Amino acid sequence: MKVLIAEDDRHTREGLTEILAAEGYETLPAADGEQALALFEEHGPEVACLDVMMPGASGYDVCREIRRSAPGVGILFISAKGEEIDKVLGLELGADDFIVKPFGVKEVVARIRAVTRRLIVQRKAARGDLGAAGGDGRFAMGDLEVVPEELRAYRGGEAVELSLRDVKILQLLHRQRGKAVSRDAFFDECWGFDYLPNSRCLDQHISQLRRRVEADPGQPAIIRTVHGVGYRFE
Repeated sequence: MKVLIAEDDRHTREGLTEILAAEGYETLPAADGEQALALFEEHGPEVACLDVMMPGASGYDVCREIRRSAPGVGILFISAKGEEIDKVLGLELGADDFIVKPFGVKEVVARIRAVTRRLIVQRKAARGDLGAAGGDGRFAMGDLEVVPEELRAYRGGEAVELSLRDVKILQLLHRQRGKAVSRDAFFDECWGFDYLPNSRCLDQHISQLRRRVEADPGQPAIIRTVHGVGYRFE
């Protein structure tokens, strides 16, 4: 899923890019409103994170243009302008959410996931498969039930929050059940073909994922290491 990040402050733009790339989004950073519109027209992202005050065209201007041509795109304003009137205007223009600077990483992640969940459901409705048997794509991995469209897994009624990349990893392991999945396969499917493989990056992500999805991370039953190859789900 592609996300446009329109922010004129370089540090904030790079920070948001890093956060969302780690979540598994393909990021399209833009330094001003005009560049944001050009990237949107060229790449057609599903989500847009827009600063309000930018040179060239404001975030409000960009939002109007996006809503005119692509009403289904998820839009979040991220701005230092936190007065009620600013939020009301942004929401009236069709934004899904409004985040006030300074913001925390967990807040941004939670809100972008909420918008992503809505988009996933919309896509399913457009395809006409809502309500179909198994239509939500859920699957079991031991005592863990993974529900991709919710970006969540469940164990004993307790919810586990997942990123887009987490879901891709679990889907790949489940689909290849009983087989060792190579590191290259993980990078190709869960990071993208243009990503430069880094074994440490994969191992760190798997370690973090195990802490959330394994009943006992010290004795993993879902994501097992296959030395010299990659990982496997039995």
